[in-house]
Amino acid sequence: MTGQIKLMLVDDHEVVRLGLRALLSMYPVFEIVGEATNADQAISMALQKQPNIILMDIRMPG
Repeated sequence: MTGQIKLMLVDDHEVVRLGLRALLSMYPVFEIVGEATNADQAISMALQKQPNIILMDIRMPG
């Protein structure tokens, strides 16, 4: 795969999103294109941002 891998982070806990962002930012192949706090927001953002990968908490509101 050439270029960056577009990621979207979805979790209702900010500290989890911050930790994932910090960890993944160490790898230049990843570009974090968005963060969402619930599933409804995630769906809307995914349609707009078109990420390659969504890292998502499976137990959260919405």
